Amino acid sequence: QPRGCAASATGSETEEPSGPPSVTWRHSPGPPPRPALISSGRPPVSPLSPPPPAEVAMSSAAPAPIFSHGEDCKSGWKAASAGYDAADTHLRILGKPVMERWETPYMHALASVAASRGGRVLEIGFGMAIAASKVEKLNIEEHWIIECNDGVFQRLEEWAKQQPHKIVPLKGLWEDVVPTLPDEHFDGILYDTYPLSAETWHTHQFNFIKDHAHRLLKPGGVLTYCNLTSWGELLKTQYTDIQKMFQETQTPHLLEAGFRKDAISTTLMDLLPPADCRYYSFPQMIVPIVLKH
Repeated sequence: QPRGCAASATGSETEEPSGPPSVTWRHSPGPPPRPALISSGRPPVSPLSPPPPAEVAMSSAAPAPIFSHGEDCKSGWKAASAGYDAADTHLRILGKPVMERWETPYMHALASVAASRGGRVLEIGFGMAIAASKVEKLNIEEHWIIECNDGVFQRLEEWAKQQPHKIVPLKGLWEDVVPTLPDEHFDGILYDTYPLSAETWHTHQFNFIKDHAHRLLKPGGVLTYCNLTSWGELLKTQYTDIQKMFQETQTPHLLEAGFRKDAISTTLMDLLPPADCRYYSFPQMIVPIVLKH
């Protein structure tokens, strides 16, 4: 995923957990991405099913929101410590849960979409190198990656030395780097950065999509993206249908950015996060596939 301040990061990629495949794909109209991988090992459940008794007690003390009112991390994000845990399964920056290893099947699905046109891929946010490592296994030519956090970028530079394709690391906030990139330069884009303020928690992806994504893509190029920190909150508080959430909160912004309605599709996968994940608990993930005509 990317995710960090461009927003994200990691160096090494661990193998996915073993066990019987249990990711289920559901396609909306449009070109499907390559199949994804495996689940976190726990069986999918309906979002409308009541939690087991033990979880009912836990849910009575709802965790605090990821961002408090008015909170802004942007000024300190670049120099903040990149907190990778010893097992390399979690990344935290300024106490925020930026990325977790359970996301691997979903990150690989996003990577497969971004690399599906081959050529030159732009990834915004490096995170734990989960998506980046998948992109490098696919048939591309160049891989440009934007990351602003110092520790995450250091991992990116070390990781880049071991990759089979040309890597172009770009350091800085995406808001500063992206305007310098040329028009119609990329065959695929994967945007997965971490929100840096309460104000942009649910909207930062739209600033990139509206101002830059359409411009940067070659005709026939593909955009995919996510904002799990936002979508996880929306699916806790406002929606029980992930497709409806996407159609109502995301699609209008894609249309405003210049993408055609018939060029926007999604794919669903069943993937239940661990119970201790703060930012996402819904048992499905959604993969956008947005083409430029």
